[in-house]
This record gives sequence, C-alpha cells and structure tokens, in this order.
Amino acid sequence: MKTMKRFGAFALATAMLASSTSLAYAEPKVLKFAHDNKEDPFDNPAHACTAVFANIVEADTNGEIKVEVYPSNQLGSAAEHVQMVRDGLIQATLTSTGAIASYYPRIDVLNLAFAFDSNASTYDVFDGPFGQKLAGDIENTLGDVKVLGFPDTGGFFAVTNSKHPIAKLEDFKGIRVRTMSLPSHQKIMQALGAEAYPMAWGEVYAGLQTGVIDGQMNPVPTVTFAKFNEVQGYLTLTNHLFSPYTFMLSKAFWDDLTADQQKIVRYAAQSCVVASRGVSRVIEASDRGLKGLTDKMEITALSSTERQKLKDVTQPVVVKHVQESLGTEGVELLELFQTEVDKANAHRYME
Repeated sequence: MKTMKRFGAFALATAMLASSTSLAYAEPKVLKFAHDNKEDPFDNPAHACTAVFANIVEADTNGEIKVEVYPSNQLGSAAEHVQMVRDGLIQATLTSTGAIASYYPRIDVLNLAFAFDSNASTYDVFDGPFGQKLAGDIENTLGDVKVLGFPDTGGFFAVTNSKHPIAKLEDFKGIRVRTMSLPSHQKIMQALGAEAYPMAWGEVYAGLQTGVIDGQMNPVPTVTFAKFNEVQGYLTLTNHLFSPYTFMLSKAFWDDLTADQQKIVRYAAQSCVVASRGVSRVIEASDRGLKGLTDKMEITALSSTERQKLKDVTQPVVVKHVQESLGTEGVELLELFQTEVDKANAHRYME
C-alpha cells in the first residue's frame, strides 16, 4: 500500500512538473513594439526595421520572445510611445528626434545643419563613438530605457513649398515652413529667412492644402508617402538635416532577459538599423523617390556654392543654441559630433 502511495505521489509530482514546463513554453516574453508608420516593410524604413527585428528575435530565441508590432500610431502618438516604454506598457519604439526632445533635449545637437556630405557619413557617425556616447547619455538621463541603435528615417531632409523654386538663400525669404517643435529646426529656418511654423505631423497635409503653411521639410520618401506632391509644387534637395530614429527598449524588459536573449536582441537591432538604411536608399531610387516626383514637382538641387552659403548662416545659430540652452553636457556632445562628422566626411570607402 505504501508503495502504491509513493508511486501515486511520484506520478502527481511528475505531472505537475510536466504541467509547469508546458506552461513555461506556452508563455513567452512579449515585446510590444510601436511606431508611427504603415504596416508594410517595403513602404517605409520604420516597418522594415521592426519586421526584420521581429523575425530574427522570434526565430533565434525559438519563440521565447514574441514580438508584437503596432504600426500607424495604433497605441498613441510617437511622444506617447516614449512614455509608454518608460512605464513598461510597451517594450520598444522607434522615436523621432522631435518625439524624444521633451524627454531628452540634448537630441538637438543632431540638428547641426548641413553637417554631412553623404549618407555613408551618417552610418560612420551613428555606428561609431558618437553613437555610443549618445546612446549612453540618453540611457543615463532617462534612467529607464536601453538604446539599441539609430535607424534611418528616410534619408536627408529636403524642403518643399507651394510658392516658387528655392535655389539660393534669398529664395527662402517669406516662406512659411512647418517644422517639428525642436528649437533648432525653428532657428535654422529663421536663419535662412523663412518663417518657422511648428505643427503636429498629423496636421501638415491639411495645413499645406489650406495655405496655413507654405512648405515643410522631410526626407524625399516621406514627401512621397505623405502625398505632399498633391499640395506642393516645388522641392529643393537641401540635404540640410539627418534625423535618425532612436531605437528605444524598456530597461526593465532588457534586464529581465538572459545573456543569450540580450545577445540576440542586440544583433537583431543591428539588422533592423541596416534594413532601415537599405529600404530608405531603395525608396529614394524608386518611383516612390525622386523618379516618381519628377513629373509632379519642380525639383532643384543646390549648387555647392549656395549650399555653403546656407551652411554659413545656419550652423552658427545651432551652435549658439546648444551653448546657451543645453549646458556643458550638450556642448561636449556637440563637439564630439562635429569631430566624428569631420572624420566621416573625410573617409573614403574601401581605402
């Protein structure tokens, strides 16, 4: 009888262990990832980034981590996504420089106008010592996030407007241009002689359509998918700003991962960044880039002489803004940015 009881107890314990093991496999860690673009990896760099990240994480962890992507602001605005990551309501987001600025004002150092000579230079800077310093500073300032990279939002900014072609500095005079709420963006437009008009992203198309604003600035792929060509006649390839996303993860979620899971999440994030860059360059070269806009808008490229003039009037106001508003830490960060940009601009591929 005692033998039967011991056998029964053993069988019960075995069943409970099997049940708990089965439950553990049935309950993966869930990573909710929100962004503000369409659910199509071929349409925009944000979803290309998140799709690649989700695929690698789920596959390489054997389902231990399940990634749920919420595009098109399904869970709130870009700025709200940042707070949701900090609160643990979601675990990751791609935040624009405008959306993170209220939490981390020193992001404004990235807006040193006309800094980069090429897209390749941006890769060197954000993948190198400056990117590492920036990520660490964001983490230390906020205290509750992990930064895993700086994906491409679509490339360099261009300026569109409905008034006339902009080919030289004087052509900016009197043009009312929508900007993000970033102080540097407003100061850049004002230095060029334009009127800066901060406006929420969701209001831009209607603002252009009704004439509340004359123009806006964004990467070329954004001009296309936002259909600004329907309400704008002129596009100038100023290439004056490069504003990457910040790939932000909940620190509490990161700390709860095993070392192996952290390794997978980190290299998945790196692949996400690479995907965002590749899709951005492909879109720029496709019918959704300049090729598709050529018959719809008058496109102007700045001469090197005019670009230097614009650089000369805008960079000093951004430097002054950083010195007056962002403290010693901001000045040091800007100096490192300038140093690394100069190195990147001088670098020659495969030399």
